Amino acid sequence: MNTTPGVVSRTLDGAVRTTDDVLGDVDLTGRTAVVTGATSGLGTETARALAAAGATVVLAARDFGAAIRTARRIRALHPQADLDVIALDLTDLTSVRTAAGTLALRRSGIDLLINNAGVMYPPLTRTGQGLELQFATNHLGHFLLTTELLPVLAATGARTGTTARVITVSSDAHRAYPMNLDDMQFLARPYDKFIAYAQSKAANVLMTVEVDRRMAGEPVAAYAVHPGICVTGLARFMSRDDFDRMRQLTVRTPGRLANPKTIEQAAATSVWAATASELDRRRGVYLSDCAVGKAADHATDPDTAHELWELSTRLLARR
Repeated sequence: MNTTPGVVSRTLDGAVRTTDDVLGDVDLTGRTAVVTGATSGLGTETARALAAAGATVVLAARDFGAAIRTARRIRALHPQADLDVIALDLTDLTSVRTAAGTLALRRSGIDLLINNAGVMYPPLTRTGQGLELQFATNHLGHFLLTTELLPVLAATGARTGTTARVITVSSDAHRAYPMNLDDMQFLARPYDKFIAYAQSKAANVLMTVEVDRRMAGEPVAAYAVHPGICVTGLARFMSRDDFDRMRQLTVRTPGRLANPKTIEQAAATSVWAATASELDRRRGVYLSDCAVGKAADHATDPDTAHELWELSTRLLARR
């Protein structure tokens, strides 16, 4: 489930479009997509839809066995699906580096990187490398994977004469709280799961902004995606009190929590971001309901995006 503390316009058609609606006449034969968090929810549906459209899809997941089972389920639906699996634990930077190195060796290159995996509202948890779990999973692991694969994406785009794309699943929850780059790890302030989640989702947008700046002139485009409210396993840590607080945060958008999207509708914007030709001239933008939206100012500020990139780079250098 992705919270929506701010007001964002929704067009009816975009809000109810499904992955199959988006990809109905799209042929992705010959293109390779990597989808993180591919063993459940939006990740599974994104992988299924792209494979059904002809793409070679690499299912990246922490649970390798679950990734194999997911691939089998997709192939049962689409016998011609071209699927691969790779172990990827975003909370373990060694795992991310290993997966990135393996992916970089693929002869086909990589056309689409879908940073989909995430965690929401867990109790204070630190990874084995001392990082707050939501920041580590939602941002830093994906930051490392993305930066390691940007040369591969650029080379693939140049070789094929197309534009490779990086799609990172954010959330309108990013609107709730501004970034605190001085204490992203909650070492000097009390941990607040809602603030931590919102900042990790703002970091997704800021990374998109900075990728766009750094890849200017290269055949790589980046997009951040708000999938909308959808009931998935992402809400597994939520208590009744958490849902009450979520309702307070969404008071300006009455009825939003009462009308969640289906998984097929929630994953539609990710596959639209990966394939829509109308985005060829719109890079580094925030997408919602299969349309270009507007993120909060604190999540699109270029100076903050640069500072977060440098902070993330320093954190990785020490681990």
